[in-house]
Amino acid sequence: MDTIHIYGLDIYARHGVFPEENRLGQRFFVNAVLHTDMSRAGRTDDLEHTTNYGEICHFITDFLQTCTFRLLEAAAEQTAHDILLGFPLIQKVELEIQKPSAPIGLPLQTVSVRITRGWKRAYIALGSNLGDKERFLREAVEGLNACPEIRVKRCSSFLTTAPYGGVEQDDFLNGAVEIETLLTPDALLDELHRLEQAANRTREIHWGPRTLDLDILLYEDEIIQTERLTVPHADMTNRDFVLVPMAEIAPHTIHPVCRKTMSQLLDELRNRSC
Repeated sequence: MDTIHIYGLDIYARHGVFPEENRLGQRFFVNAVLHTDMSRAGRTDDLEHTTNYGEICHFITDFLQTCTFRLLEAAAEQTAHDILLGFPLIQKVELEIQKPSAPIGLPLQTVSVRITRGWKRAYIALGSNLGDKERFLREAVEGLNACPEIRVKRCSSFLTTAPYGGVEQDDFLNGAVEIETLLTPDALLDELHRLEQAANRTREIHWGPRTLDLDILLYEDEIIQTERLTVPHADMTNRDFVLVPMAEIAPHTIHPVCRKTMSQLLDELRNRSC
C-alpha cells in the first residue's frame, strides 16, 4: 500500500487533564502516515484520484481545535476515526500526537501517543427461516451498510438449505456478505445483535427457527476464542450453507486455521458427502 506522510503539523489546541490546559491551551504536533492506493493518481496526474494532503492537514487542525479531550489517547482515537470516515480512499492511518509542554514538572522533549487504525475485512453469514426470509436478509444487508463504520463490499446469492442441528423447522435462506469495518470484533458482534433484535429475533431454542441470524465468519486473519465470540466461526468448514456463498464471493480467501481457501474447503466437503 502506498503512503502519504505528514510530519510536524503544528496545532494550538486545548487538551489535557488539568483545567488550565483546557482553558489556556498549548502547542501540539501531529505526525500522520496515510495508507492509500496512489496508482491511479500516478497514471492520470489527477488530484481527483488521490487524497489531498492539504485537506487532511486542515481537517486534523479543525478537529483538534474544535474538540477538547482530557487524554491524548482519546484525541488520537477520535481523530483517526474521523479521518477514516471522512476520506474514503484512506485504508489505514498511523497517527501520532505530540505534547511537548506536558505539565509533569520535569524537563523533557515531548510526550506522544501513537496509534494505528484502519478498515478491517470481515465476512458475515446471513440466515432466516421465518416470515419473509428474503426481506429479512436484504434488510440486514441494508442495515449493515447503513452503519457508518461498516462498508458492504460484496453480497452472495441467497440459497435455500435444510435446517442444521436436528431441530424440526422450515428450510433456511442463507447467504454471506463481505464487509470492511472500523469496528472491533466485539463491537461488530454488538451491531449484528442489534440488527437481529430489529428483526424480532428470539433465542429460545438452540439451532431453532429465527427471523434473522447473523454470524461473524472471519475477521481478517484473526483467531478469537472468548466467552461470547469464536472466530473463525465454529464448524463453518462442515456447513455447505456457509461455504457455498463464501466460495462465491471470496473463493481465494484462506481460513486462518485450516490454511485452505473457501473453494478448497467446499470441494472437500462435497467429496465427503458423496
